[in-house]
Amino acid sequence: MRQQADIAIIGAGAAGLFAAIWSARTLREANSDATVVALDGAKILGAKILVAGGGRCNVTHHAVDETAYAGSSRNAIRNVLRAFDVARTVEFFNALGVQFKREETGKLFPTTDDAHTILDALLRAARESSVKLLHPWRVGAIRHDGNEFVIVRDQSEESIRARRVILAAGGMALPRSGSDGKAYDFVRALGHSVTPVFPALVPLVLNDAAAGGWIKELSGLTLPATIELHSGTGKKLVEFTNSTLCTHFGLSGPGVLDISRYYTQAKRADPAAKLTMNWLPGLSFDAADAWLAERSGISISKRLAEKLPDRLARAICESAAVDPAALIGNMKRDDRRTVARRIVATELPINGDRGFTYAEVTAGGVPLAELHLKTMESRACPGLHLCGEICDVDGRIGGFNFQWAWASGFAAGVAAARGHIESSIPPAP
Repeated sequence: MRQQADIAIIGAGAAGLFAAIWSARTLREANSDATVVALDGAKILGAKILVAGGGRCNVTHHAVDETAYAGSSRNAIRNVLRAFDVARTVEFFNALGVQFKREETGKLFPTTDDAHTILDALLRAARESSVKLLHPWRVGAIRHDGNEFVIVRDQSEESIRARRVILAAGGMALPRSGSDGKAYDFVRALGHSVTPVFPALVPLVLNDAAAGGWIKELSGLTLPATIELHSGTGKKLVEFTNSTLCTHFGLSGPGVLDISRYYTQAKRADPAAKLTMNWLPGLSFDAADAWLAERSGISISKRLAEKLPDRLARAICESAAVDPAALIGNMKRDDRRTVARRIVATELPINGDRGFTYAEVTAGGVPLAELHLKTMESRACPGLHLCGEICDVDGRIGGFNFQWAWASGFAAGVAAARGHIESSIPPAP
């Protein structure tokens, strides 16, 4: 069975739905009767939207710029983000009846604290714009056939021919949502390269050596900390300060998730790269040592417990082979300085990460250099547009990846519609 569409969107997640909505709206404004269809392999749409932000959906951040992203060049990322900024995102959802609240972290959530509010608004907007949603409709292959694309349904003879295609099928994060990396096969077949992909915004696993064992024994402990990435020569490459969670397997929390992709990337180029933890953000080694020495008449663990949870205070002492009950004034200078070093630079013996199953986003993908940034159209395959996680762009935790989905989806959707309209105008006699 063969169907026909003018614009086909593959993937009906955040970026795909946004692209479909803006394609259909642009066509309608031009009084075009062109058809827009969105295909997705999932039985229930929007799985990633529904789990985002603990089920509340962190739609965006109040301040978004290119410095919150990695992957392709920041200049290229900035150009795409300009297509649809935070103010326009808020305006778009407000028009659909969604109101937001800003938390202290700068994250914007719907006032309902329910991700269904966002998904329902997107699906309603798509349907009101006459987007045809087909699901479960899993794509098995895409072929470029002359002036059209042939989209073949997986394990079926059914296909859809379309003049333009927007690929928004995601990466590999949260595979249970349908993101299994199949889209990379599609773009390679259509002439694109794919940079190495790996989990980003993912918890890190510690081994039992050195600090790994005693940190895992602190499972359930949450506190602000600074995580630093250092090269093998000791140069600090990047750092993040945020809430950190000690777990039975290692470390999680916003700061850990943010630095995870940088650590993975650094280790591939420099096996000696390492992470360290400062349990008292902003405190230097010399300041930590001086702070400890100020109270010579109390035990080392009691002094630490003035700023740190008691469990952590004792664990730091024991990891430094220092008796927690030892009076600071009776300690050897080297022992005190070892404790100070543990406070500000605990070396983290990373044993990997928890993989795509627990990652919130995929690092790597199609380089933006292979796309026309204003339209997100392929330089290798005219008529093909890309948006969302398939691109080599990943952002920090806090709504940045959704903002990339909105901006890139908007650019791709509008451009695909305009491209169809222009191609439908008969040439002048």
